[in-house]
Amino acid sequence: MRKQHLLETPLSIREGKLKRVSGIVLEVEGLPMSIGAGATILSELGGKTYDAECIGFNGAITYLMPIDAMDGISPGALVYPTNTPFNSGSGYTSNSIGDPLPIGEDLLGRVVDGLGRPIDGKGYGEKQLTPYIQRTLNPLDRTPIHEPLDVGIQAVNGLLTVGRGQRVGIFAGSGVGKSVLLGMLARNCVADVIVIGLVGERGREVREFCEDTLGPESFKRAVVVAAPADASPLARSKGASYATDVAIWFRDQGKHVVLIVDSLTRYAMSLREIGLSLGEAPVARGYPPSVFARMPELVERVGNGANPNGSITAFYTVLLEGDDTNDPVADTARGILDGHFFLSRELADSGHYPAIDVEKSISRVMPKVVSKEHLLSARRLKQLYSRYMRGRDLVSMGAYIAGTDPDLDAALAAWPKIQAFLQQDAEVTIPIDQTERLLFEIAPPITQ
Repeated sequence: MRKQHLLETPLSIREGKLKRVSGIVLEVEGLPMSIGAGATILSELGGKTYDAECIGFNGAITYLMPIDAMDGISPGALVYPTNTPFNSGSGYTSNSIGDPLPIGEDLLGRVVDGLGRPIDGKGYGEKQLTPYIQRTLNPLDRTPIHEPLDVGIQAVNGLLTVGRGQRVGIFAGSGVGKSVLLGMLARNCVADVIVIGLVGERGREVREFCEDTLGPESFKRAVVVAAPADASPLARSKGASYATDVAIWFRDQGKHVVLIVDSLTRYAMSLREIGLSLGEAPVARGYPPSVFARMPELVERVGNGANPNGSITAFYTVLLEGDDTNDPVADTARGILDGHFFLSRELADSGHYPAIDVEKSISRVMPKVVSKEHLLSARRLKQLYSRYMRGRDLVSMGAYIAGTDPDLDAALAAWPKIQAFLQQDAEVTIPIDQTERLLFEIAPPITQ
């Protein structure tokens, strides 16, 4: 019996003690760990265990951040590396952070949390190894963007055409219609796989997005990663990374993927919470420097890869705090993305949906993926739109005399058709070829 007990007893156990809790950071003494390594915290109250991850260190002090909510932790609580056996009072046991679902075809139609653990009640299925995901890509290995993506939204297909492999930001304040536009993109985009990362948003929207916004047919080809606002900063930041990993795997298998991350701002906020907790100095509206280094790392992983048959077209929502277009996160996002759609509160308030401000929006790859006639026609329609917006006050006051300005006369004549072209019901899908025909009717291309 004693021999058996000795065989079951580990030869050595690494353990540390909880020294200090500062906000959401746990300081542990006597347990050196590498960044990203998992840990288990043993509570003295009820013998509960909590999962955490190493996010930094300072000499002999290791900084951990809990993955889930904790309570009942007392000073001196024992901390063990993940999968290390420890004496729980009734024998030696080990605890590990729940494994993420393996990335593969079986992930389609599933809902997981920020760490890839299933939350839809369907279990893990057959045990599989998670494949290796390439974290960096040689820029010269990227396949150029050369074909358009049909998103089923007339204003986008016509004036802001998106290319397969493009990364687009959707910039808007709160309550301007981001979620409705994302739902239209998720349902209408012509793609093999849709990966949706709900990062830091309202928890009630997760089920609504799966059941109502996507619908049963679209959900079959979708993967939903949910790290809502009440998740820890670590889980929220990892949610965006896990969604990106999933999209990359499907792209490398030769699939056309649409990645939707709502929102990039909440991802940056989670990084801000982690950085400030570690003592980083804030440099721009409370954001530490590491945020502006991590954002490009996330965005640059998506796009086209070495496989010419696969692509990732990404849409990131960016929340403009106080409708400020010079917000640090928005300013950084504009510089690293391949285009941006600005949603206007003025248009939304007037009942214009989708509330895309075509004057402030741009698609940087549009000239590469549409015909010259399409490009000239889109330019002409934008000119008419802009001329009308500049002259509408004169017209409304009765101060404009018809025939004085030929461009304004043309804009006034075409305005009802332009308005109808830029508006669309959320349930309607308009293919890109139909959009082109209507665009040519409203604004025939004028050759230079």
